[in-house]
Amino acid sequence: MTFTRYAIYFAPPAQAEWTRFATRWLGWDMETGSKIAHPVVAGVDVAAATEVPRKYGLHATMKPPFRLNKGQSQVDLQEACEQLAETRPPVRLDGFEIARLGRFLALRPLGETTALNALAAACVRELDSFRAPASAAELNRRRASGLTPEQDANLLRWGYPYVMDTFRFHITLSGKLDKPTLKAVQAALEDHLVPLLPTPFDIRDLALMREAEDGKFHLIHRYALSG
Repeated sequence: MTFTRYAIYFAPPAQAEWTRFATRWLGWDMETGSKIAHPVVAGVDVAAATEVPRKYGLHATMKPPFRLNKGQSQVDLQEACEQLAETRPPVRLDGFEIARLGRFLALRPLGETTALNALAAACVRELDSFRAPASAAELNRRRASGLTPEQDANLLRWGYPYVMDTFRFHITLSGKLDKPTLKAVQAALEDHLVPLLPTPFDIRDLALMREAEDGKFHLIHRYALSG
């Protein structure tokens, strides 16, 4: 199997009940690298609602997908991830809530996120030597959506607009939906997922991911935050 890009994720603990439901909701298990049957939810076409985010799996992006820079290898990247995790402590969150981000739905953290944002910034900054520079086509594609000056500066410096001060931790649960579908899907998630969500919740590791030729992301390894 050929892999094209890597990423650093927060990947929820595989055995947690809420993780199992949300993984089924998306229909892709990045731990096992396999498709998984969606839950049957009255009034909601789960497969259609989750088609866009499915290939990424259940995650929050800490360092966005990137191609390896010249002279770097996966082994080098794995060693750097391990070293980074050894310098960073776990992060405690008050919990999660279902939030609307434009026209899609995601889990967003409750309460203080300073330590969480610092962890994401460290992933972006300290692993940046592994990232191949963005091509002109990639830059143009990102700019086509409209960026603020700060986001454009991030794109040029870090290869992605929504990092550092513009980073917003979220676990995507749907693609872009029209208003009636958005309302129905949110209601379904409030009924089925929210009662399972942990309060509080500790982020205890970082996940190194890689993208296969078909665009789906697979887990390589989890690195315990032990700093």
